[in-house]
Amino acid sequence: MEGLAVVGFGFGMVGVVALVRLEKLTKTLKEKGILEDNYKEE
Repeated sequence: MEGLAVVGFGFGMVGVVALVRLEKLTKTLKEKGILEDNYKEE
């Protein structure tokens, strides 16, 4: 069961990293004018 917890924690960390990278990408695209400033994620 401990192995399952480690796997779950690993997937959780990957999810957090992906979320941070997505936020950074969205910010960069807004600054470059590719995305509109009022862009809202759905």
